[in-house]
Amino acid sequence: MGSEELQSVVVLNPWEFTQKQFMRKPWAVRRRTSVSLRPRRSSPKIARLKWLTNHRCHDYAHLAERWLRVAKRAGIEAREFAKAASIPLLMLESRAAAAGETLVYLSSGVHGDEAGSACGLLAWAEANVALLKKEAFLIFPCLNPQGLMLNTRADHRGLDLNRRFHLADDEVCGPWQRAVANRCMKLGLCLHEDYDAQGAYVYELGGQKTAMSPPLLKKVSRILPLDPRTDIDGRAAARGVIRPRRIPKTLPGMPEAIELHRRGCQVTLTFETPSEAALELRIAAHQAFITSAIEKIA
Repeated sequence: MGSEELQSVVVLNPWEFTQKQFMRKPWAVRRRTSVSLRPRRSSPKIARLKWLTNHRCHDYAHLAERWLRVAKRAGIEAREFAKAASIPLLMLESRAAAAGETLVYLSSGVHGDEAGSACGLLAWAEANVALLKKEAFLIFPCLNPQGLMLNTRADHRGLDLNRRFHLADDEVCGPWQRAVANRCMKLGLCLHEDYDAQGAYVYELGGQKTAMSPPLLKKVSRILPLDPRTDIDGRAAARGVIRPRRIPKTLPGMPEAIELHRRGCQVTLTFETPSEAALELRIAAHQAFITSAIEKIA
């Protein structure tokens, strides 16, 4: 969907879209891979939850309602930090984070066609209310709600949000910058999906001598295979881990993970699942990755 066509769509009230409207466009033809994305035989039993067969993963109002219930159960603050067009964007801040403790940052929904990440983060939060009550978390459940509803990578302006996090005058990224300013962040988890992926992989940024990601991916591999490529999007990769020696200082557009790192986050992990895999497996993989990462730094 081009930017002009997207602009012509989003003048409608986004809350009135139906599933039929989302599905008017045929699915794009995907490149075949030689890697099976079926569940591993040794995989733990994956609960089908309430996502299948009539899932509401592209229903932002429904996801936001569930996040508000999570916040109420955990006794944490959920507030609007910005608007995307007319839609409020939620931010959840735990009590420990509000008190200034070193926190874990989590986000999803930067790209609207990556619904498994948004649902995976929500599923993790719903299963970890007790942890949210006592530990320090700053959570951005969905940064691109209209993209989610339209199942597009771009936002309501036809722009890739993940190339705009350095822009203080952006209507989403500007308020985001103010929300994360002066925070002490020990870990940033940016959850994504990739339709070209041949398995799960991680883009890791940090100054630690030993990579953090391999043991996390070992647990994920019980659910989904790891991406076997040695070159992912032009970057060297090994067993599903991309770990550049140098962190880019200047790019045409700044991604969320790099901007987080520039703002003092000690380690940022961008986790990607293959969006052509089954939805329940992608959700479970995101849950497993988040849980493993938090256990790793505990």
